[in-house]
Amino acid sequence: MDIRELKSKFNQSRDYKTDDVNSLMDFAKKAYIHNEITIKEYRILVRELEKQGAVIPDTEYENSLIEYS
Repeated sequence: MDIRELKSKFNQSRDYKTDDVNSLMDFAKKAYIHNEITIKEYRILVRELEKQGAVIPDTEYENSLIEYS
């Protein structure tokens, strides 16, 4: 699977188009977790999305109730 295919699957499942690389990264992660793509495909997608500016959120801070400045 490449970025083009990932965008297509995102569009089909969400009923809207996006070029937001972070949304696509989240979608790729969910696809991997649900065994829809292999670890190899996931790693390739992550590398490509990171080249385009995607970042993996720091879940430790994202899920925290404490505000950080």
